[in-house]
Amino acid sequence: MIDRNELLKSCSLCPRKCGINRLDGETGFCRCGKTVRIARADLHMWEEPCISGKTGAGTVFFSGCSLQCCYCQNFEISEGCKGFELTVEELADTFLMLQNKGAQNIELVTAAPYVPQILDALDIAGDRLTVPIVYNSGGYESLETLELLRGKVDVFLPDLKYYSSELSKKYSAASDYFERASAALIKMVSLVGSPEFDEDGMLKRGVVVRHLVLPNCRHDSAKLIGWLGDNFAPYELLLSIMSQYVPMHKAKDIKELSRRTSTFEYNYVCHLAELSGFDGFFQQRESAVKDFVPTFYDEKYY
Repeated sequence: MIDRNELLKSCSLCPRKCGINRLDGETGFCRCGKTVRIARADLHMWEEPCISGKTGAGTVFFSGCSLQCCYCQNFEISEGCKGFELTVEELADTFLMLQNKGAQNIELVTAAPYVPQILDALDIAGDRLTVPIVYNSGGYESLETLELLRGKVDVFLPDLKYYSSELSKKYSAASDYFERASAALIKMVSLVGSPEFDEDGMLKRGVVVRHLVLPNCRHDSAKLIGWLGDNFAPYELLLSIMSQYVPMHKAKDIKELSRRTSTFEYNYVCHLAELSGFDGFFQQRESAVKDFVPTFYDEKYY
C-alpha cells in the first residue's frame, strides 16, 4: 500500500515533478504545501446539466494550480492561492456536508496537488458518502496520480485546452500541455469507461471533455476535435464546447486575447464538434460574463 505522505516528501503529483518536500514546508510551481487549502465548498449550478442537475454539484474549489493560464477566471485561487486550510477530517466532513445539502455529486476542482489528502478524506467518509466523485481538471495531469484515483473517482471532467505547444507555453506556461493532456485523457477513459447515466439523466460514470474556445484560436480547436475523433469512438466520451471566455487576469493586456470569442469562432468550433459525432453540450453565449465567477473565501465560512 502506498504511503500517501511519501508522495508529498518529493512531490511529483503533476507533470512538472518539482520534487520538493512539501512536508517540510516547501512549495513548488503549484504553490501548495502540506495542508489542504480550499477557497469555496458549496452547491454549484453552472456545470453541464448532467453534473449540476436540479440541486447542484457539491463543488470544492482547491487553491493552487499546476498551470498558469493567463486568462484564468479563478486566478485569485489558482495563482493567488486565496483560501483557508482544512485537516483531512474537516475535508471529509465538507464532502458529507455537501451531500447532506443535496449535492448531486462531490466535484473536486483543480485537485491534483492534494490527491493524497483527498484519498485520506474519502477513506474517512467511507460508506457514508454515496454520491459520485467528479474530478474537474485543467487536463494537465500525471498518469501516476490518475492511477491513484482508480476506484475512487467516478467522473472525470478535464479540459482539453490546446493542440499547439506554442499556444500552451504562451498562455499556460506548459509547452508539453497537449502531450500530457492527451495521454491523461486516454488514461481517464480507461479508468471509468463510457458514460453511464441514472434514471434522472445524471452522469454516474464517464468522461466529459471540456474545450473553451479562445479568440483567434479556432484552427487549434479544430485540431483538437480532429484528434478526439481519431482516438475515441463517439460512445466513449462526451464533449462540452464552452463559450464563457472573458478577457480577465493577464489576458486583458495580451492583444489577441483582449476580446471575447466571436459568435463566428464559437459556431465554427461547434459545427466541427457536431460533425465529430460526439454527444455533449454547447454553452449559451450569455455565459461569457464575469458574473459566473463564484465568490472565494480566505476564512472558513460554513
